[in-house]
Amino acid sequence: MSAEATNPATPGPAAPTAPAAARRKSRARIDLRRLGRAALLGPAARGKLPDAIGHVVEAHRAHHPDADLEPLRRAYVLAESSHRGQMRKSGEPYITHPLAVTLILAELGAETTTLTASLLHDTVEDTDVTLDQVREQFGEEVRYLVDGVTKLEKVDYGAAAEPETFRKMLVATGSDVRVMSIKLADRLHNMRTLGVMRPEKQARIAKVTRDVLIPLAERLGVQALKTELEDLVFAILHPEEYEHTRELIAANAARPDDTLAEIADEVRGVLREADIPAEVLIRPRHFVSVHRVARKRGRLRGADFGRLLVLVSEDADCYAVLGELHTCMTPVVSEFKDFIAVPKFNLYQSLHTAVARAGGQVAEVLIRTHQMHKVAEAGVVALGNPYAPPAEEQSQAADGERADPTRPGWLSRLLDWQQAAPDPDTFWSTLREDLAQDREITVFRPDGGTLGLPEGATCVDAAYAQYGEDAHACIGARVNGRLATLSTVLKDGDTVQLLMGQDPASEPSREWLEHAHTPAARIAIQRWLATHPGGGAEGGTDGAPGTPEGTGGDAAARSTGPARSTGTDGGPAARPRGADVLVDRPGAAVRLAGCCTPVPPDEITGFAVRGGVVTVHRVGCAAVAHMKSRGRAEVGVRWGDTTACRVTLVAESFGRPHLLADLTEAIALEGAEIVSATVEPPSQQRVRHTYTLELADAAHLPALMRAMRDVPGVYDVSRAQHQAPAS
Repeated sequence: MSAEATNPATPGPAAPTAPAAARRKSRARIDLRRLGRAALLGPAARGKLPDAIGHVVEAHRAHHPDADLEPLRRAYVLAESSHRGQMRKSGEPYITHPLAVTLILAELGAETTTLTASLLHDTVEDTDVTLDQVREQFGEEVRYLVDGVTKLEKVDYGAAAEPETFRKMLVATGSDVRVMSIKLADRLHNMRTLGVMRPEKQARIAKVTRDVLIPLAERLGVQALKTELEDLVFAILHPEEYEHTRELIAANAARPDDTLAEIADEVRGVLREADIPAEVLIRPRHFVSVHRVARKRGRLRGADFGRLLVLVSEDADCYAVLGELHTCMTPVVSEFKDFIAVPKFNLYQSLHTAVARAGGQVAEVLIRTHQMHKVAEAGVVALGNPYAPPAEEQSQAADGERADPTRPGWLSRLLDWQQAAPDPDTFWSTLREDLAQDREITVFRPDGGTLGLPEGATCVDAAYAQYGEDAHACIGARVNGRLATLSTVLKDGDTVQLLMGQDPASEPSREWLEHAHTPAARIAIQRWLATHPGGGAEGGTDGAPGTPEGTGGDAAARSTGPARSTGTDGGPAARPRGADVLVDRPGAAVRLAGCCTPVPPDEITGFAVRGGVVTVHRVGCAAVAHMKSRGRAEVGVRWGDTTACRVTLVAESFGRPHLLADLTEAIALEGAEIVSATVEPPSQQRVRHTYTLELADAAHLPALMRAMRDVPGVYDVSRAQHQAPAS
């Protein structure tokens, strides 16, 4: 199938193509006028294949030599007789359209069932043929495919007909990706012949193709269709840039030298010397690709108009080729990518590299096996029939619903969120936004499972992907073992642990919408906010703690301003009382440092300060290192016999209702007395609490810290440790 675009808006001779295109083996495009004349002659004699499908049969047999052609013959006979008398706006008999669509799919390697359905894809929509007739003559699979691509009537759906047709088609694709294969080939042929339409209709169809069908072709891996659709859309929506690109390609074709051909000969020589059997081809860039390279690099050189493709038999040979090229030629290491070890989400596999010549020209090189190349060009079409296993092994639900084993993860997510879209307009706009996110990442759950998400997804998206609407109760996450806010952008390969609150009153925040990139997350949050007009705290799930009740020693209530401290009697925080510390300076007063609040059995040291007071610090305190660096002398100190102590603890938590009450209750149950408490205003859904506590026995401190960590929403409890002052 040709990947070079002509300007469909101005019917006429085809635009000049890249010089290397002539070297590429390709099948001539179907001659619609000749097929039209053949179609008008009616069906061939019984049992004989009609001449009109000769091109289709030839292409089909090239991929499937043993294919049964009888279904194709019968499908053509039905399609021709049903469409007889109908004409396209371009003037050809209508039967030429399903023939052309079927030829496109046959050249990609589609199996017989898909080709049969493509011949019939417009019969139910435009003729008196019914789905029941299709089932009776061709079976349930063909009926399903034909139904999947049949449009909904504008009479019944009005302005919603187009979005609802695409919704119906995507749902059908979820059960059988061959539905979308037929639709893509159908749109490609329509785009090829769009020049007979009014300019405004051309633009409208081209925009839908750009926003919906080209991204779908990319996600399904059908590059052969995607690249030609891109060129056809480019010609309609950007005619000036298209014409400029055509002139660049024509100018390059007129050059006497061919840099890519010279580099290809060098590569062949290297591989021949290494005794690696390989086929080295030149792949001209399509129009849009040349345009993108020109915008990126400015002035184009000969090697920029195409890429080298090296085809081998085995996976191991790909890496052998790579090693030889990097050894015998000058590699551009920054261009290396391994999509064999880590395939793209659309099934694509290949090694990408680049080599430089002495003159500075750089040639991109793609290395893959013949099978990888087939999949790279045809994507899901190359996978054939997803129901190929014996009938008893097929996955089929009790209600008869089919489950396509080749269904990609992004399609499953799309099918999930489309059910929640409240109206056709929301579905249509959300679909375009979703498809615009054309790269996918994989993140891992702690249990070893995976989540597929679009590039740029955050922890909010991961929460709704894993838990659905239960993600309203998510209070935070750990990414690669480190605490992270829900707004954290995830990277491919990250491990994500989602922390879920237990309070049934948990609710999503309005600000989550700013961090939600997937339709599933956005629609779920919007739907909750629509049904709870007064809900959705701006700072998180009720981003500040609640007020304690009946905890004796109440601490600060919900903090909405600067951090504040209170004592147990509601007055200012009490000054720390002296601890039982023995000091090697008779008569000196002792004070425990507030920066690290040492308690037995911490290792301690002391420093003399003004007034003859000795402050006692933990040995690991940052202030100790600071004072030593300034030449301050240490004073020997050690613990006495008493076990009572005063300590300052810092609790880090996610905001949720009643958190402060639960924390103070946990402290009280451990027998500690709260001297003072400080609650800082919430920041990015996180809350920081600082408690100064009296313990009857310092040995109980580890148990107290464990009890505080066990409070839902609390992710860390630590001893207070202030930063050392700047030198």
